[in-house]
Amino acid sequence: MNLKDRIKDYPNFPKKGILFRDFSPILKDPSALSFIADEISKYFHPKDIDLFAGIESRGFILACVLASRYDKGMIMIRKDGKLPGKTTKLSYKIEYGKDTIEIQKDIIKEGQRVLICDDLLATGGTAKASAKLIEKVGGKITGFAFIIELTELNGIKCIKEYDCKSLVKY
Repeated sequence: MNLKDRIKDYPNFPKKGILFRDFSPILKDPSALSFIADEISKYFHPKDIDLFAGIESRGFILACVLASRYDKGMIMIRKDGKLPGKTTKLSYKIEYGKDTIEIQKDIIKEGQRVLICDDLLATGGTAKASAKLIEKVGGKITGFAFIIELTELNGIKCIKEYDCKSLVKY
C-alpha cells in the first residue's frame, strides 16, 4: 500500500510558505490503519514494548492503533495544563520561543519500555523533549514510530540515539 496516495497536501497552511502534509484521509480507511500497524509491528517487537506514548494530539491516534494491535497500554504526552492530577513537565525550545509538555507523574512504572508515537517528524524538538520527559519519570525509550518524516528538516538528528521508524518520507 502506498500511504503517500492517501496523504493530502495543503500549500500555505497554517501559514504562507508551509506545505502541510495531512494524514487525515488515512483515518477513514481501515485497511490503511491496519497497514500502518502491520508495518510498525515488523519493526518493533511486542515483547520490547510495555506502553505506547502518543504526542498531542495526532500522535494519540497512532499510539491507540498500535496499543490495540499489540494489546498494550497507551499514555498521553500533552501540552502544559491539559492533564489532571500531579504531572511532570518539561520545557524545550521551539522555532520561535519555547513550549512545555507534560505527563501524569505516576503513569509510567520505573523501567517500563515506551514506544513514542506521532504522526509527523519535522525538526525533532518535540520528539526529543518527549523522550527526555519519559526518561525523567523512569521510563525507557524503545524508540519512535512516525507516519510521516520531513527529511529536509533533519529532525532525525535530534533523536538519533533512539530506534526510529517513519513509514513515509518527504
